[in-house]
Amino acid sequence: MGTGKMTPELLTLIADRFRALSEPARLQILNALRDGEKTVTQLVEETGLGQANVSKHLQVLHSLGFISRRKQGLFVYCTLTDKDVFRLCDLMCGRLETELSSRKKILAVG
Repeated sequence: MGTGKMTPELLTLIADRFRALSEPARLQILNALRDGEKTVTQLVEETGLGQANVSKHLQVLHSLGFISRRKQGLFVYCTLTDKDVFRLCDLMCGRLETELSSRKKILAVG
């Protein structure tokens, strides 16, 4: 986690970001933005979530710095500020695949 001291303030900031990523709808939105900038309407269509729901989650993601927004005419465009969030997601996916494989082996033996 770097070489700096893990202050209570820093740990709170980290926990806030993990809390944001604990919501499946937010992960869906981030994943939809993996390929590039999208309008809110496109995110609603791609995720199947309602407009108000998407807007609520976008606000959280924006406030924590996961996404940036820009308005052009009637449309709001969203984009990832940094794709590093997917390194964390890919790490967890790999861990889950390993656990699932181990469980299948144990069940096959039993």
